[in-house]
Amino acid sequence: MSARATTRPGGRSARVQQSVHQAVRDLEAEVGRDALTVPLIAARAGVTPSTIYRRWGDLRELLSDVAVERLRPDAEPADCGSLRADLEAWALQFAEEMSSTAGRTYIRDALLGDPEQGNAVRCSDYAAEQLKAIGVRAAGRGEAVPDVESLLDVIVAPLMYRILFRPSDVSASYTDCLVAAALGRSAASPRD
Repeated sequence: MSARATTRPGGRSARVQQSVHQAVRDLEAEVGRDALTVPLIAARAGVTPSTIYRRWGDLRELLSDVAVERLRPDAEPADCGSLRADLEAWALQFAEEMSSTAGRTYIRDALLGDPEQGNAVRCSDYAAEQLKAIGVRAAGRGEAVPDVESLLDVIVAPLMYRILFRPSDVSASYTDCLVAAALGRSAASPRD
């Protein structure tokens, strides 16, 4: 994340971010992504174009910031009663959301407008927070839980690679194989 995109909760800065983000979402729905410009977004948000340029640098960085916020999970992971079931449900939902047309667009926007890779870290942190919540819940039930980094490496990394570079099967059988591998259980290879 660039220094320009850093915000403190509350205050004018947060209001500007909220209004600009909302303007991007509204305009994208109304006129399409290709028609977005900084002056158009600024007019809709009620700010000057220089406010956007000063805070985000350019349209690509603004779209990156908006994408990261759209990739933020809006709920706790589902509680399905066991670590395996929780991870299977989470991995399938993650795969479906990220492999959707909108999900792929947000991922690309988040990465393309972020030369310092801070948005990639924020997105990774979202997944890590979800996996940690699943792990804490499972540990509370007395289950052995792999560390979050291992879950990221064995479940999230292959999913993201497949979504971005080899768009193909991200079905429940694929995600279940990844979860089985993460939990150290023998399973069929997570291949097509």
